[in-house]
Amino acid sequence: MQIVAGETLLVATGNRGKLAEISALLQPFGVLVVSLSELGLAEPEETEFSFSGNALLKARAGAAASGLVTLADDSGLEVQALGGAPGIYTADWAEGAKGRNFGRAMEKTWGLLQAIKAAPPHKATFCCTLALVRPEGAEQVFAGRVEGQIVWPMRGAQGHGYDPIFMPNGHLETFGEMDDVVKNKISHRADAFAKLIKECFT
Repeated sequence: MQIVAGETLLVATGNRGKLAEISALLQPFGVLVVSLSELGLAEPEETEFSFSGNALLKARAGAAASGLVTLADDSGLEVQALGGAPGIYTADWAEGAKGRNFGRAMEKTWGLLQAIKAAPPHKATFCCTLALVRPEGAEQVFAGRVEGQIVWPMRGAQGHGYDPIFMPNGHLETFGEMDDVVKNKISHRADAFAKLIKECFT
């Protein structure tokens, strides 16, 4: 599936940090990126049981509602000692009465590791699955990963989500401490995007 310069692409996310990251990754290719909020659309409830299932669900809904080529992602953190949790429930762990609070989610993650007396290093993987859907039905899926470990206390105010407790292998900074330019070269989303760009933009 080819995406050409000048084409409008709907990015189906309500997460402003994720939208900014995706927009930066697509900027060199001359596509016009629009968000759900710009079109007055809501992000559908994630009811699938895999990253690819949820990404496709969101991309299909966006394409059907907008008539535009739609890109959606589902991403999350898998902590080895927690059996892969939070996984597809990564954002859910941040939910509370006053909305999402990722500080609380990170505290929960660390608290569970302490509760089971997990020995360091606390190996973890950030996963990202991108789904690209055209209104006429063509679909493609691209998966990316970055390996690392959970560190505590939280470090850095860059990025979003669980970035302040995730330190990728081969680095001494968390994603929360890294400059966006550096992170966007090595992240799980960058890995998935490299595959998407090779297939759809060249």
